[in-house]
Amino acid sequence: MAPSSKKPQKNPRDPPKFNKSSKKPFKPTKDHNNTNAAAALQLDDDVPDFPRGGGSSLNRKERDEIRAEVDAEFEAEERDLNKKKKRAPKESQEDELGSLFGDGISGKLPRYANKITIKNITPGIKVWGVVAEVNEKDLVISLPGGLRGLVRASDAFDPILDDETEALVDSVLPSMFRIGQLVSCIVLQLDEDKKEKGKQKIWLSLRLSLLHKGFTLDSVQEGMVLTAYIKSVEDHGYILHFGSSSFTGFLQKISQADGKEVQMSSGQLLQAAVKRVDKIRKVVHMSSDSEIVSKSVTKDLKGISIDLLVPGMMVNARVLSTLENGVMLSFLTYFTGTVDIFHLQNSYPTTNWKEDYNQNKKLNARILFVDPSSRAVGLTLNPHLVRNKAPPAHVKIGDICDDAKVVRVDRGLGLLLEIPSTQISTPAYVSISDVAEEVRKLEKKFKEGTHVRVRILGFRYLEGLATGILKASAFEGSVFTHSDVKPGMVVRGKIIAVDSFGAIVQFPGGVKALCPLTHMSEFEIAKPKKKFKIGAELIFRVLGCKSKRITVTHKKTLVKSKLGILSSYADAADGLITHGWIRKIEERGCFVHFYNGVQGFAPRSELGLEPGSDPNAMYHVGQVVKCRIIGANATSRRIKLSLIIRPPRVSEDDMVKLGSLVSGVVDRVTPNAVVVYVNAKGYSMGTIFTDHLADHHGLAALMKSVLKPGYEFDQLLVLDTEGNNLILSAKPSLINSAPKLPSEVSQVHPNTVLHGYICNLIDTGCFVRFLGRVTGFSPRHKAMDDHKGDLSEAFYIGQSVRSTILDVNTETGRITLSLKQSSCSSTDASFIQEYFMTEEKVAKLQSSDSKEFKPNWSEGFSIGSVVEGKVQEAKDIGVVVSFERYSDVFGFITHYQLAGTTIETGSIVRTVVLDVAKAEHLVDLSLKPEFSTKLKQESSKSQTNIKKRRREVSDDPVVHETVNAVVEIVKDNYLVLSIPKYNYAVGYASVSDYNTQKFPQKQFLNGQSVNATVMALPGPATAGRLLLLLNSLSESADTSGSKRAKKKSSYKVGSVVQAEITEIKPLELRLKFGIGFHGRVHITEVNDDALEDPFNFFRIGQTVTALIVAKTNFDNNKKSFQWDLSLKPSLLAGSCEIEGKVLNEDLAFSIGNRVTGYVSKVDAEWVWLTISRNVRAQLFILDSSCEPSELQDFQKRFNVGNAVSAHVMSVSKDKKLLRLVSYPFDPVSKKAGDQEVSKTDAKVSMLSATAHIREGCVVGGRIIKILPGIGGLTVQIGPHMYGRVHYSELSDSWVSNPLSGYEEGQFVKCKVLERSLSGQGTVHFDLSLRSSLVGTLCQDFSGSDSDKHTPTEHLEKIDDLKPNMVIQGYVKNVSSKGCFILLSRKLDAKILVSNLSDGYIDDPEKEFPVGKLVTGRVSSVEPLSKRVEVTLKSLSASSSSQSARNTLDSLHVGDIISGRIKRLESYGIFITIDNTNVVGLCHVSELSEDKKDNFETKYSTGERVTAKVLKVDKERHRVSLGMKDLYIMDNSDPTPPKQELDESIRHADLVDDTKPVMCSVGSFLEDQNVDIDHEIAEFQSLVQAESRASVPPLEVTLDDVGQGDDFVSKDEELLEVDTVDDKKKKLPKKKARDEREREIRAAEERLLEKDIPRNDEEFEKLVRSSPNNSYVWIKYMEFVLSMADVEKARSIAKRALETINFREENEKLNVWVAYFNLESKYGSPPEVAVMKVFQKALQYHDPKKVHLALLGVFERSELHKLADELADNMIKRFKKSCKVWLRRVQRLLLQQQDGVQDLVSRAEKILPKHKQIKFLSQTAILEFKCGNPERGRSLFENILRQNPKRTDLWSVYLDQEIRLGDTDLIHALFERATSLSLPAKKMKFLFKKYLDYEERHGNEERANYVKQKAMSYVENTVA
Repeated sequence: MAPSSKKPQKNPRDPPKFNKSSKKPFKPTKDHNNTNAAAALQLDDDVPDFPRGGGSSLNRKERDEIRAEVDAEFEAEERDLNKKKKRAPKESQEDELGSLFGDGISGKLPRYANKITIKNITPGIKVWGVVAEVNEKDLVISLPGGLRGLVRASDAFDPILDDETEALVDSVLPSMFRIGQLVSCIVLQLDEDKKEKGKQKIWLSLRLSLLHKGFTLDSVQEGMVLTAYIKSVEDHGYILHFGSSSFTGFLQKISQADGKEVQMSSGQLLQAAVKRVDKIRKVVHMSSDSEIVSKSVTKDLKGISIDLLVPGMMVNARVLSTLENGVMLSFLTYFTGTVDIFHLQNSYPTTNWKEDYNQNKKLNARILFVDPSSRAVGLTLNPHLVRNKAPPAHVKIGDICDDAKVVRVDRGLGLLLEIPSTQISTPAYVSISDVAEEVRKLEKKFKEGTHVRVRILGFRYLEGLATGILKASAFEGSVFTHSDVKPGMVVRGKIIAVDSFGAIVQFPGGVKALCPLTHMSEFEIAKPKKKFKIGAELIFRVLGCKSKRITVTHKKTLVKSKLGILSSYADAADGLITHGWIRKIEERGCFVHFYNGVQGFAPRSELGLEPGSDPNAMYHVGQVVKCRIIGANATSRRIKLSLIIRPPRVSEDDMVKLGSLVSGVVDRVTPNAVVVYVNAKGYSMGTIFTDHLADHHGLAALMKSVLKPGYEFDQLLVLDTEGNNLILSAKPSLINSAPKLPSEVSQVHPNTVLHGYICNLIDTGCFVRFLGRVTGFSPRHKAMDDHKGDLSEAFYIGQSVRSTILDVNTETGRITLSLKQSSCSSTDASFIQEYFMTEEKVAKLQSSDSKEFKPNWSEGFSIGSVVEGKVQEAKDIGVVVSFERYSDVFGFITHYQLAGTTIETGSIVRTVVLDVAKAEHLVDLSLKPEFSTKLKQESSKSQTNIKKRRREVSDDPVVHETVNAVVEIVKDNYLVLSIPKYNYAVGYASVSDYNTQKFPQKQFLNGQSVNATVMALPGPATAGRLLLLLNSLSESADTSGSKRAKKKSSYKVGSVVQAEITEIKPLELRLKFGIGFHGRVHITEVNDDALEDPFNFFRIGQTVTALIVAKTNFDNNKKSFQWDLSLKPSLLAGSCEIEGKVLNEDLAFSIGNRVTGYVSKVDAEWVWLTISRNVRAQLFILDSSCEPSELQDFQKRFNVGNAVSAHVMSVSKDKKLLRLVSYPFDPVSKKAGDQEVSKTDAKVSMLSATAHIREGCVVGGRIIKILPGIGGLTVQIGPHMYGRVHYSELSDSWVSNPLSGYEEGQFVKCKVLERSLSGQGTVHFDLSLRSSLVGTLCQDFSGSDSDKHTPTEHLEKIDDLKPNMVIQGYVKNVSSKGCFILLSRKLDAKILVSNLSDGYIDDPEKEFPVGKLVTGRVSSVEPLSKRVEVTLKSLSASSSSQSARNTLDSLHVGDIISGRIKRLESYGIFITIDNTNVVGLCHVSELSEDKKDNFETKYSTGERVTAKVLKVDKERHRVSLGMKDLYIMDNSDPTPPKQELDESIRHADLVDDTKPVMCSVGSFLEDQNVDIDHEIAEFQSLVQAESRASVPPLEVTLDDVGQGDDFVSKDEELLEVDTVDDKKKKLPKKKARDEREREIRAAEERLLEKDIPRNDEEFEKLVRSSPNNSYVWIKYMEFVLSMADVEKARSIAKRALETINFREENEKLNVWVAYFNLESKYGSPPEVAVMKVFQKALQYHDPKKVHLALLGVFERSELHKLADELADNMIKRFKKSCKVWLRRVQRLLLQQQDGVQDLVSRAEKILPKHKQIKFLSQTAILEFKCGNPERGRSLFENILRQNPKRTDLWSVYLDQEIRLGDTDLIHALFERATSLSLPAKKMKFLFKKYLDYEERHGNEERANYVKQKAMSYVENTVA
């Protein structure tokens, strides 16, 4: 094409924009041999994350040079046109975009259509796309041309919605968007792809504030489709946000189209059409109906700017010209746009595609993209997109098609193929570069229509176009697409990029993968670019493929591994050996990864480590290891591994059990542990961690520092095993309590105290471990008495603790324990004893290291002995003393122990030894006189041996005795005390305990007096020390007297004691017995039989005889009791050997048994009872009574301590809890119950939980919700049980508002009518509040069988209803056709609108609101179909023909009557005569001359008129009327008095002639497409009679096709103005009327039939009596189908066709239609079966009628494809029939298909001239009603241009515009019509119509204007 005359200057670095002139190609060089010469139609597929092909190999400098060269060539082309022409063919192949506006300025049209590519897309472009992927953080949008864009989660919503969606931003996208959703986007930016150089990412935004920029309320018009966000959800609808703060939108929840509720959520994006604009409130009312949205076309607005164009808008377009690769269109008057070849209407455009787009052809198109900067607009004609739906994808990437058909060959560009798929074929395009390795001329190698083998390369989701490849290499290799990649497969790949994060690898098929840096080699690579060269081909193994992201490895061990591949948790089997790589190393083990994200854990014991070694020293992250699976759980996705491939085999006999004691010798000492040789069988090594060397934290580290190889541990506790290694502990606390330590959860029992150690600390608590993996958890509030303390500061990992077991859950294996010092304090001196013993071991180890030091030096410094030393130095804190015999030992005397004695340095002193610190070689001494006196007494030799013994007895303390001691020395960890009572004996007490080692210690002072308990006397086990326990650490309840301890142990379960009552509580007696013992007597342990007040006979201080029945949990709290006692005489009489019985109390309660308990607690809805000491029960409020007054006083009826008897409903053994009900019931038995209920079953099923509520039972209830309308009540009858009270079950009598008097929360007495079980296992209850039913308890409910009913009786069965029975009911729902009333729970009745009243009802919904009580009579009952019809007419108004005849007697020919118009028909007006039930007909010929034309617009239903009786036919019950002015003027009273609306006026029938109705079983028969061509008012009776012939499954009406051809009869009759045609049609019309008369009489006879056939015999009798009645035959077929006998229904249809007389053509045709419907539903296959019947029908009937009947069947069955084919055949066969052409037009419009204009053009050429006006006008009316009004206007304008004097056409045209309501257009049309030069009579008609419109829809000013204009016309005419 010619370049533009002026070329704008452009920076070569800027990306190319739209509409630039094509550039001349440059010759490829060696470095650029991949340049594609055909870029115009080439497709880019960026679907995979690693797309095929790499980036450009040109650097920026080279690209700039090339661009400069191209620009220079273009300038040369402009100067030399001759050269340009020679190069034109090449340029056409290279053009990528046409120059739409550049050449348009110079008057030249572009040659190429605009399209978006990665080269010309720029920020700010608005583009249409389809959602391809929905991720948690972004969306992937498929754009035109195969491009892909990304939308961040923050850009998917407007800022105004961020507050609501910010918290859910990571998870809100999947709930708000769906794949395949069409969205409008705007380009934000383009940036380089970090993963792959040379590729760009397109970032998009869905924010409406950007898309709708420039939108104002004035620019919003009705019918416009807008995109909006749901801003908030309100009660009745949704508030919408359009991106602008100047106006908002509102969407109703209830759709007006189908009445269904529209479900939306906040933040959701939707498209909706504008229904109404409220400019005052600035609110736009929207409709989300998909049909309306898809059909809405943007109107041509004045001054519309390009900013208001949004992608996705549908516009009316007109073809301007065809381009090389598309079409140029004009739309919205001011704009032009282009459609490229891939967006045409035909998905397979052939070489001659341009012939389909003639100039000025009108099309519907949608905007594809808009570039505001260059004003370039792209459009699409794709039929799927035009219908606002994304094209379907029927092929998958990688599929191979062997028989793809070549549709078009684009020379030098590529091939368009048709790929057959499952549903419909898919178009595909193959670029020339993908056709073959070397192809020069495509047109020679490939011909249109040939078949080729192709592989799917990609898919463009927006166009529905696949991209393919024909190269032979594409069919080779194992990997072509991502779906071909399997974890673990070995592939060859080529390195195409290397970066710091790894390498990008491309497989032969084009799929790309990432080789992470850690997987590029076995070892870490510092410089990966040196290791991996770009272009190198290497062998890889696939690690995983997730979300199209493929990762591979080049680790040699993994690539060459022959072991099995572990790619899913389900494949993990015990014993499987495979390769994996270490991902993470921790102290406790290693995490190993496998293929496809599978990972496992190898614990430390399975790593094959040497004892005490570090895992990091043996393994490193990324290392490939061989693993063995030793445990796998696919459900929890856990795999346990071992790196020891062949574990050593140890026999079970040699296995060391956890908790056993072994000995060991130190092998070596590591930084964290001590490794020892163990003498256990099967094990050689063991590990002792540092914290397990001692109980005391400081001594453990000291012990480790002095340990040397060879040291022997006599006793070590086996804590756990790790492979062949033992985990040991040297903690004395664990060793001493080894037999009690649990190794399994089952060995742990509540309320026991166990030693353990802390294995982990978290913020919420501590983990305490025992043996193996048995671990308990102490919550934070149970770990310390001070809840505010910091756990990390109070405890340390490895600390020895004492724990109290609180709870054990055997199912979950969870142990809950307490570490509180108040409940876990030591009861002995083991902590201080172990401290001294460990210190002594440390001292021995230290002495063994020192050769000079004497190991037994401490023997000379025994506690309490006197030693002599020399004062060496006096310090501020005391005096240092040295000893002559032990030079390395020093003594120290504190100032307090000097007792005021002054000592000089160098002097010799005799002191008493108070303490010896062997590890520190330090001795604490004292000079206090108390100890000196003691020495003197001990040195006295004058006492006799007897006196010695007496003194020893009196001076020795007793174990467990509490003494008063004095603090002598305060050490870091203990106190040195003296006991004055025992001659100042020296004792030692710890200042801390196991659990309080890190707690802040209490400060003690020298000389302070403390209370302590003697726990151990001096001996070898105590290192010769007297050990005490401070009472401040343990407030033990044990006494210090051994006699009391002996007495305490004499009580046991079963002992009889004498006890004194100390306190009487509501539920228990408190007693004391023995010496300091306390107990309780539960209220149920007083008597064998339950009494009302069992404690009434007891007083405080009274002594009773009681039996000990249990020992309760002991607590340090003094108020708690220790024993449970019983006063039952039966137990006291037989008190021997009852211990086991009372301890193991059995829940021996059966369902339904009566039990008695005592009230322990009462809350709002529950009464808690105590049944025994350990068993509780609960009684729900609604189970306590059925009387509302008692339920109201629920809390007042029950007081704590009262005895209550009830029946057991359920038993929970785990909780020891019973559920009770107050009334008796039969438990669910195995036979009668729905399922077996086991007594030992702890979980009660839903059936057993509701077993006490049976049908007929009277129960108490509480109203939870009052349902709207006639929904009734929801009543709660149990804790989680609810029932529904039907609206008719609220009262015994029929009252107008039965819900009055009820309120939510009210207690009611109700009876269970029905109990049913749903499929989901829930139980539903139907209840009644009728006082006549709830008066008796548990009585079987059954309806009355009496035939005599009164209006107040409730009828439960349809058999109870008889014709003419008077009944009452409530209105259920109302429509314009009648209403339904409910008679009872299971009975509804239908009332036709004609039977609602004796008179005329203007608004049934207003007169009969939902819930209204009505009284009527049963008119018909059909028990088989359960259909009941009722009439509300009085007996006189609905009487038989005799009463009607009596009314006719009062009418005489010539009478002037008044009445109201009942309905308007094309042939006349039906008028209801006042004060009668007679309807007369005024034929159109009897109307006034000035009102004959378009009389339907001059009269309206309900309008009062005056007429003259012309004829009274009493036999046929007909009255003919006349309304000519002459008739009225002849009367003496020309103006009858104005009368009020009489209530007796009858309303129109239920038949809607314009809307076909599809009904289900039991509903009205449809009356579709019937041309009502009759003049009799009794047609209503016929329709009502035949409407009862409900033949759904056949879905056929008796007159489905029997009459009339036209479906728009009203508008059509207006056009029947040709008098010649009228005369020709009089004869067939008369014949049709006679035929209709016969049908009416038959229908009336059927209405009188009350005995409906119920079996085959009765039907056979009926068909024999009426062999020519199609209604009977069809009912017979329906009956047989209800019995599921399809074959018999077919035989009946055949019999009917053979039996019915050949003259009864319509009757036969009805049966044929029923036969069609039968085969369409039950045929096999339906299409073939229907066509066989159709061919038979054609032999017997008018083919045109049969075709129309079959078309109706296809349309009702929604077989649209068959209907379209049939309609096409019909217009070929009956091409002269106007009706057939109109049916085809109607189908196209209803199916929203294109081609109406082409069809109209064809019809104009074929139809006779006298039918053309009728056809075109009817088509225009259809366009107005269900198509495009603009096309309708065009048709009317063309007709009126040729027939300007046809006032009937003007009238219909005006009626259609008035219906649409566009005021401006209506006024303009009226002005044109009233400006014509027509006869006065016609002008009068037009002015009258104009005035009527203004009076109804305009204002007074407009009406005066019309009158003035009419006057002006009259004056001009007269003049």
